[in-house]
Amino acid sequence: MIKTDRTRMGEPEVPGPLVGPGEIIDMLGVSRSRFRQIILQPYFPRPFQILQAGAIWLRSDVEAYIRDYRRPKPPADEDEQG
Repeated sequence: MIKTDRTRMGEPEVPGPLVGPGEIIDMLGVSRSRFRQIILQPYFPRPFQILQAGAIWLRSDVEAYIRDYRRPKPPADEDEQG
């Protein structure tokens, strides 16, 4: 039996799920233009890899950024006056 390596030379091993701009926009709940501003901030994680189609990030890095740097959204019922 031949053992094969799924990673190619020079390509990083993927340590978890990846997300692109569309997924991150959904995760943050922001517009595309606001997303472009956010990724320029020094504490936003660097892309895991930049492909011809664009940058991709590790989901865990983006989740850590959201946990550490984004204010939680208030529950919907707190917005309503009763």
